Amino acid sequence: MTTFEICAASYYCNKLGFEPLAYRGLETGSRDVVSHVVKQGKIIYVFSSALNPGNKEMGEHLVKHGDGVKDVAFTVQDCDFLVQKAREQGAVIVKEPHVLEDKFGKVKLAVLQTYGDTTHTLVEREGYTGLFLPGFHTPLFRDPLLDQLPSGKLEFIDHVVGNQPDDEMVPVVEWYRRNLLFHRFWSVDDKQLQTEFSALRSIVVANYEETVKMPINEPAIGKRKSQIQEYVEYYGSAGVQHIAMNTSNIIEAIRNLKERGMEFMSVPETYYQQLREKLKHSKVKISEDMNILEELKILVDYDDNGYLLQIFTKPVQDRPTVFLEVIQRHNHQVSSDMSKPLSFSLKTSQIKCGFGAGNFKSLFEAIEVDQDARGNLTVLTPNGTTEEI
Repeated sequence: MTTFEICAASYYCNKLGFEPLAYRGLETGSRDVVSHVVKQGKIIYVFSSALNPGNKEMGEHLVKHGDGVKDVAFTVQDCDFLVQKAREQGAVIVKEPHVLEDKFGKVKLAVLQTYGDTTHTLVEREGYTGLFLPGFHTPLFRDPLLDQLPSGKLEFIDHVVGNQPDDEMVPVVEWYRRNLLFHRFWSVDDKQLQTEFSALRSIVVANYEETVKMPINEPAIGKRKSQIQEYVEYYGSAGVQHIAMNTSNIIEAIRNLKERGMEFMSVPETYYQQLREKLKHSKVKISEDMNILEELKILVDYDDNGYLLQIFTKPVQDRPTVFLEVIQRHNHQVSSDMSKPLSFSLKTSQIKCGFGAGNFKSLFEAIEVDQDARGNLTVLTPNGTTEEI
């Protein structure tokens, strides 16, 4: 759930191919908060804002962070059990387990505090058959122009990345290990992920079944300010940096999304020249036309077992904070439980080669071009502060 409102919901429908799914507001009896729910494939986003002046919780969050991801929710089988285990480990329970009910059934919810001001809602559906959650009705309006636009081809959430201030990544990883019984799935350090100017460290945590994956990043000292540090400064704390959405046809998806007016980061032509040379010595054969991948500026990462294709949007709000990723994975087993609804679940591919680590340098360099345009690719001083170039 986020601190956007109807304009953001319309943006995701118009630019990214989402469809209105559900609505909660004054017309449905909600007097304090309005929420617009959009869906594409198994991906569901909720855009919420305050209805009345003086909403302290939403107002303070918006002033501090700007538009951003407030909550990442998980579908669970036993909400009470997870909350009790988290409580025993010292987790902050923002909302105790409680039941919402309407004519379509019951849903049990609880909310835990994670990094920064971000929360996790645990959702136990108990056979609920409604559109979304109790209290939500059909949308009041659907833009008829949406039917004339090409499909976004986005299918499910692949992973959600959280940025942390320096030296706070490991404590956050431990939070997931203790409170949600996650484990370390993959990691990379600043010796592997660096450009001429900046670097990062990253650890991916996953649940027991490895159907939910949460990369946790932190900046590392470089010559200039990292884009991770830029995010933390403009967001005001740790928070969700980007959401990756999986597609089975990234070429068609990106062509369609660009036709809809979506903006993506770009990489120089030298990236594809170097990639072609490296692939000559690899066991992996890319089935897509490399000329088309270059035309669309889609990145390629690979190991001996398979490869992934990915591309990143520019920030989807004025602050240089949250952006989105489109990703396609090849030759890796997808979770076998994809038949279940993904309304709040984060189902991901079972891929061990990583999260585009080979592309982080190219991604960082692309972001650094935008950072420089914003005046934020500043020089780091010996004490870790920044100064203008």
